[in-house]
Amino acid sequence: MTIARTGRLILLLTLVAALSGCGGFRFGNLFGGGGGGQQTEEAPEELGRARMNVAGGGTIWDLFRGNENPGTAVAVNRYLWNASLQVLDFLPVESVDPFTGVIVTGFGTPPGGGRPYRATVHVSDGALDARALNVALVTGAGPASPETVRAVENAILTRARQLRIQDRRF
Repeated sequence: MTIARTGRLILLLTLVAALSGCGGFRFGNLFGGGGGGQQTEEAPEELGRARMNVAGGGTIWDLFRGNENPGTAVAVNRYLWNASLQVLDFLPVESVDPFTGVIVTGFGTPPGGGRPYRATVHVSDGALDARALNVALVTGAGPASPETVRAVENAILTRARQLRIQDRRF
């Protein structure tokens, strides 16, 4: 072996050893803890679930494993997603990310209403379940009332169930 070839082999082995130690690495822990503010006890758990849903795995080695279907890493319920867009169709859509399940709208006035709202919807799971849907409504004066948010969530869940029944896939 030549010196250059031996150097490459040592570099490769060092790289493999360094990457093998990254199995439990979390980017939030880089540089001393990640978030700038106070975190609640459930925030790291939710962050871990979101990371697993988006990335499809928890270690660097998951990148090299073959997935049967590349679309299975996305865990967004399509009925909740479509129902959210249909129920909030009076609001102008500003940002849509189907991979993370986030819909952000601009201000708009509901039909027959006088107060403009802005919505952010997060579909966090692949199940047709109320826990998979998070809606945040804001008015020009601040957050909307909890009753209004609950009414919008119920309308989205009802429409999602209707879409599922129309599909006839149980």
